[in-house]
Amino acid sequence: MGLGCCSMSTCSSKMVSSPTVITRMQAIMQKEMVREFLAEFMSTYVMMVFGLGSVAHMVLGGKLGSFLGVNLGFGFGVTMGVHMAGNISGAHMNAALTFTNCALGRMSWKKFPVYILGQFLGSFLAAATIYCLFYTIIEFSGGRLTVTGPKATASIFATYLPDHSTLWRGFLDEVLVTGLLQLCLFAITDKENNPALQGTQALVIGILVVVIGISLGMNTGYAMNPSRDLPPRFFTYIAGWGIQVFRARDWWWVPVVAPFLGAYLGGIIYLVFIGSTITRRPHILEDSMMSEDRRIPVLPKTMPNPATTSPLTPVSVSPTVRTVAPLSDPILLEQF
Repeated sequence: MGLGCCSMSTCSSKMVSSPTVITRMQAIMQKEMVREFLAEFMSTYVMMVFGLGSVAHMVLGGKLGSFLGVNLGFGFGVTMGVHMAGNISGAHMNAALTFTNCALGRMSWKKFPVYILGQFLGSFLAAATIYCLFYTIIEFSGGRLTVTGPKATASIFATYLPDHSTLWRGFLDEVLVTGLLQLCLFAITDKENNPALQGTQALVIGILVVVIGISLGMNTGYAMNPSRDLPPRFFTYIAGWGIQVFRARDWWWVPVVAPFLGAYLGGIIYLVFIGSTITRRPHILEDSMMSEDRRIPVLPKTMPNPATTSPLTPVSVSPTVRTVAPLSDPILLEQF
C-alpha cells in the first residue's frame, strides 16, 4: 500500500509538472504555419457561407433572393473574411491569389500547400453547412438532385456555364475577371501609390468584388477562385448530385485553371505598368539615422544655436518613413 501510495503520488506530481493538454495546444496554435492555416480556413469558411447562402436564396427563395443579393453576399462575405484573417495570413481565401503571391516572390512557396489546404477545407465545410441549413433543396427539386434543368440546384454550390456562352469564351471571361481582381487588389494595397485608407481595406476589397459581379458576373458566375468552386463541387458529387457535376459542358476545370492565369497576368501588368513607374522612398533605418547624428560636428559654444542655423541638423523622420511597407499588403482575396 505504501509503495502504491508513493507511486500514485509520484504520478500525480508528474502530471502536475508536465505541460497540460491545453498548454500544448496553445503552443501548437502559436506556430506561424498553424496560425496561417487556421486563418485561411476560417476566413474562407465565413466568406463561403455568406456567398453560398445568398445563392441559395436566389435559387430556392424566389423573391427572397436576387443576383444583386448574390453579389452583395460574396462581396461583404469577403469583407468579413479579411477582417477575420487579414493580419494573420493576409486573408487570401483564393488559391489563385496565393499562387500569384508565391510566383512573384511575395511569400514562400512552402506556405502554398498550407494556404490551399486551409482554403479548400473551409470552402468544403461551408458547402456542407449550407446544404444542412437549406433543407428545402430536397423539396424544391422534388427529391431528385439535378445539375441542369428548371429544378437544378447544383448551381447553389459551384458555377456552371450558361447556354448563351461557349467554353473558351467562358475561359477568357474567367481570365479577365480574375486579372482585374488581382490588378485592383495590388492598387488598393500599394502604400506607395494611392491605397485605401487604413482600416478601410476590407470594405474596399468587398466593394471591388461586388462591382466585378454586377458588371461582369453574367457570363460565368465570376468564380475567380479555385478555392471557391472546386471544393463545393466535390461536395455536391459526394452529397448526391453525382458525376454530372464534372461532366456538364466540360466546365469544371475552367474555374480551376483560368483564375491562376488571370491572377498572375493581372499582377504582372500592375507591376510593369504601374508599380515600375512609382518613385520609391528609400529605406532609412533607425541605426543609420543614429550614426548620422554621431557624424555631425560639435560646434563651438560661441556660435549661434545649431538647431536653427546649422544645415547639418538632422530632420526628424516619422516612423512611416523609416519603415517602408512592401508594395502590397498580403490582404488579397477573393473569393470566388
